[in-house]
Amino acid sequence: MKENRKTYDRIFKEEAVQLSYERDNIPQLAKELGVSSALLYKWRQDYQEFGTGSFPGKSNLKLSPEQEKIHELEKKLKEAELERDILKKEGTPL
Repeated sequence: MKENRKTYDRIFKEEAVQLSYERDNIPQLAKELGVSSALLYKWRQDYQEFGTGSFPGKSNLKLSPEQEKIHELEKKLKEAELERDILKKEGTPL
């Protein structure tokens, strides 16, 4: 039987992380929020590593701002190469 996992949106996670920095007793906070303390620690670790890009949602990559910029530039490069290749096949002079 498939287990239904509870999902939390980005805003909930960010607010939980912020609260965890304001409070001393993280296990108690986790209990109040209805999450495991291990999960809350994981969210904190992700937030420290990736900042605002920590919780991108399903099927999206966690990227630091630098990685995000590289990803965007690589995407633009691929698009430009594809456009160039199409123009070459059509015989249009560059």
